[in-house]
Amino acid sequence: MSTAINLVSFEKLFSFSKSVFLSMGCPEEDAELAAKVLLSADLRGVDSHGVARLIGYVRLWEAGRINPTPNIKVIHETPSTATIDGDAGLGLVVAPKAMQIAIDKSENVGSGWVSVKNSNHYGIAGYHAMMALEHDMIGLSMTNASPLVSPTFSKERLLGTNPIAMAIPAGEEPAFVADFATTTAANGKLEILQRKQEDAPIGWVQDKDGAPSSNAAALKSGGALLPLGSDRVRSSHKGFCLGSMVDILSAVLSGAGYGPWAPPFVSFLPLPEDPVGEGLGHFFGAMRVDAFRPKEDFKSHMDNWIKRFKTAETVEGQERVLIPGTPEREIEHSRKTEGIPVLTPVIKDLEEVGKKFSLTL
Repeated sequence: MSTAINLVSFEKLFSFSKSVFLSMGCPEEDAELAAKVLLSADLRGVDSHGVARLIGYVRLWEAGRINPTPNIKVIHETPSTATIDGDAGLGLVVAPKAMQIAIDKSENVGSGWVSVKNSNHYGIAGYHAMMALEHDMIGLSMTNASPLVSPTFSKERLLGTNPIAMAIPAGEEPAFVADFATTTAANGKLEILQRKQEDAPIGWVQDKDGAPSSNAAALKSGGALLPLGSDRVRSSHKGFCLGSMVDILSAVLSGAGYGPWAPPFVSFLPLPEDPVGEGLGHFFGAMRVDAFRPKEDFKSHMDNWIKRFKTAETVEGQERVLIPGTPEREIEHSRKTEGIPVLTPVIKDLEEVGKKFSLTL
């Protein structure tokens, strides 16, 4: 059974989202930034992290877990590194400001590394990594998340989907942009399947006993997401390693809540009773290309790299090899002109949000 899809213009969704953030008490500049980061997910086809999440941010704000006017500050610093306290602000605001600090440090000393604590969900990882591209830098972005993932051989939910993104500039070719969860599928994709009333592919989730499941709502009955690879035979231990590295760099390093102590995104679940840190954590990196070799040389060879992989011989039935970032770039081009597809249940959520603040979508 499928759910109807509505095409809504980017401008309308942006204006509505910004108005919601303003209604929450965010300053004008922060509300605009938050809406921009949020909608970048919808534009790039990552529908699970865009306006579908707006109601979740509002509910966290209502629960007193999001500070609309945070005092974002550096609490530890060296010429190339910094640790930032996000003061429980919107991750959509804290994260790009932290990434800008990494970029500024890279401008000065060749690379910049920033770890963040006391933040919230920051949208898509790729947005923040891509900020480095206009500075001829390589950008890195990662975040820990609500504990919904069981490590290999476990039934306990101890890690988040913990995404990693890296953006690498090129010359004539579009940039290389990899943005992926360290699980077989992100929780947002399960939420989309639930709205569509469809099953999940085997390998995405397990039930409360650790058995493979196709129930897209398995997490609601004690199940868990699976690390990238899905099971030990298919190398889920590698996904477990990747998710663990993100958790450590984002949270253990910064002083955020890590592992099962990471705060849940949904407002109806309580915060951990025995916190080991503050809020969610992020980690950002920016590396100036010319700190390694002349940037034009690098970009020329990146073009060569991309062109060679684009022309790789394909298997039967496939037309081309997709360079990371290509599908998202193509989707963004079409959605800017044709509109953003929004499922009817998401429209209803947005209408509910609108009623709270006397706004119309």
